[in-house]
Amino acid sequence: MKPGAPLVAASLLWAALGAGAFFFDGLALVWSACGLCLLLFIIGDAWALRFFTAPLSVRREVGPCLSVGTAAPVTLSITAGPGLTGQGKKPLPRRILLFDLYPRSMQCAAFPARLGLRRLKKGGELGFTYTITPFERGAWRFEGVEILLFSPLGLWRRKTRLPCGSAGRSYPDFKRMRAYAGSDLRGILERPGVKEIRRRGQGMEFQSLREYQKGDSVRAIDWRATGRRGKVIIRDYKEEQDQQVLLLLDAGYRLHRREEGRGVRRTQFDSALEAALLVGYTALKHGDSVGAGSFGNAERWLAPRKGRAAFPALMNGLYDLKSAPVPSSLFSGLENALSRLRRRTFIMLISNFREEDGESLSWILSRIQRRHLLLMVSLREQEAESLALQDMDSLDAALERAAAFSYLVSRRTLYKKWEHAGLLTLEASSSRLSASLINRYLEVKRSGRL
Repeated sequence: MKPGAPLVAASLLWAALGAGAFFFDGLALVWSACGLCLLLFIIGDAWALRFFTAPLSVRREVGPCLSVGTAAPVTLSITAGPGLTGQGKKPLPRRILLFDLYPRSMQCAAFPARLGLRRLKKGGELGFTYTITPFERGAWRFEGVEILLFSPLGLWRRKTRLPCGSAGRSYPDFKRMRAYAGSDLRGILERPGVKEIRRRGQGMEFQSLREYQKGDSVRAIDWRATGRRGKVIIRDYKEEQDQQVLLLLDAGYRLHRREEGRGVRRTQFDSALEAALLVGYTALKHGDSVGAGSFGNAERWLAPRKGRAAFPALMNGLYDLKSAPVPSSLFSGLENALSRLRRRTFIMLISNFREEDGESLSWILSRIQRRHLLLMVSLREQEAESLALQDMDSLDAALERAAAFSYLVSRRTLYKKWEHAGLLTLEASSSRLSASLINRYLEVKRSGRL
């Protein structure tokens, strides 16, 4: 127990009275009597708080799945323990100071909350509702509730912790992600499917019979139908649209750079993860199989799946994935993905590429090209671009601008080299990554390159 404000004030007044008694003998007896009375009140009030206060119990109601950046309601229901005054039971404290031990990954401005217990004295239940906002992805847990009890006279206060555990997960806010992507994605996520691409004489699924046209392959001729109709008939096939997409995320130092976005400081990896989830949702909506993997800070592998249950599995597999300032190997990440893939796949590798990656990845990129389609996605570095455009008002500024400009030119040269070799490349800022990545996916989908 700790002394309350009234006890401190009473003690100071008694001390002041004692100082007066030092100069005036008539106040000595009053000072002694007041001290004895104060001591009795202090002991009695502490005794009442310690042994004659009815215990309390707390129950918490909070959703198990919360969205990052979205306020969620939390309700604490407080009830009395053994009983109430007037029934031969212990009395309740006059008031309490409540503090919910919410996770560090959440923000809340509701505590400490001062509550009166009049409703409990009537045998009811005291409810306290507040809002909490998660700002980090991942699993969370409420440890309990701390209550500060005040003695009947307010001379003492006692802190107690009540067990009230709650656990759940914080996911990326998918609705906000779609809204933040802007007008570039308007209608894309709601499309029922991509327009079917038909190629004469190719594909796996039979479409129809038709007459021969100039340019058709001889191998597509249906000789039986030609004999029956007396003219050349071609078997037309529909290109198979059930494709496979792999989202490969670099969770190392390359995407751990923090940038300002949506009013908070986020890493580039947060933007990359949200873009991956959006393009995964789009691909599943268009009938493709979607898988995901990561390397660097955490190595994960989600095998490609399709159907309604695929996106919840994708979200649950990536919701708590975070980057860290640790080394990450692009070569190892691609090699691990190649060892697991059994069919031709559209691989989207999201990282931040450097000039030296051209040589270190040259051997494995040629292997990938023979079996898969690879898109190299790199996030733009706003700092380097700002330095390359700054005014040269001093020698240091001129050197910084030259270094930044040389760095950006080397990156552009690397992308052109990859494009000349037949790879797909994409460079976008964090704010434009989702829209750019989905548009590139749809472009590849329509082109039939898979």
